[in-house]
Amino acid sequence: MVDTNWLGRSRNVALKPVGRVSSFRKLAMGTWDAPRDPQIYGTLTLRMEKALAYIEDYRRATGRRLTVTHLVAKAVAQALAEVPEANALIRRSRPQQRQAVSVFFSIATENPETGQIDLSGAKLDRVDRMELAEVLDALEGAVKSVRSGEDEEIERSKGIFARLPFAAMRPVLNAISLGLYGLNLNLTRLGLPKDPFGSAIVTNIGSLGLSEAYAPLMAYTRTPLLLAVGAVRDEPVVEDGEVVPGKVMGIHATLDHRLIDGKHAALLSRVITRVMEDPESAFGAIPSGGGVTELKEARS
Repeated sequence: MVDTNWLGRSRNVALKPVGRVSSFRKLAMGTWDAPRDPQIYGTLTLRMEKALAYIEDYRRATGRRLTVTHLVAKAVAQALAEVPEANALIRRSRPQQRQAVSVFFSIATENPETGQIDLSGAKLDRVDRMELAEVLDALEGAVKSVRSGEDEEIERSKGIFARLPFAAMRPVLNAISLGLYGLNLNLTRLGLPKDPFGSAIVTNIGSLGLSEAYAPLMAYTRTPLLLAVGAVRDEPVVEDGEVVPGKVMGIHATLDHRLIDGKHAALLSRVITRVMEDPESAFGAIPSGGGVTELKEARS
């Protein structure tokens, strides 16, 4: 006789077989493995009236094309400086904190011969310590260099990957990631830039007319935070208990849950909200001319 009480006590979960399984369920189980992806997603909705006014005043005073992307880059850099635990990467299965804050910007490019759309980018270092005008200058130069094909590192990397067969892409990317981050090697002599993707990635989907989208983290970048900046849109908002017209924008975040949890996300969100919804307090009044020296003097 079987001791059914003993069998019950030895089991972790009380289970019984499912009788009939739908064709879709069978297809789903044959398609996907058990979830092992650490990505989590969230949207931060911001009021943009003050930011848009600041951008307009800045452009009028300086003749420079300040954009929402510049403000978001400074905001996320400030957030990571104030929440350093989130400015980290995983190396040898352990989190390690970065000693500087850098931001990677996705840049859409077009092949002048074929018209084919491609995606490239540029990284700025120590963005938290840069003045807004410095960010504008550096990114403007980087975008021009990337789109004109003058960035030698990017062009060299493109050439390497263009020659690789599809089957080799994943092992090569994994090997590069291992060298750059797993072993923490300086591979510039092999044509690979130092820490090419940095602390966070910012991509402006609003420039494409999109108000909402989530972008995937790329494992080989070891970057745990990606922000997709949506288009500013008109929506009703509540002020002092009344519904009024408002300008709002969503920042859609993809995060690596191994490094950034709910508490970190909340702290980062508060800083980004503080900066974006009151940029004059964060960056100072806009001086005439808008040069880096003038902006530094204005803030002091």
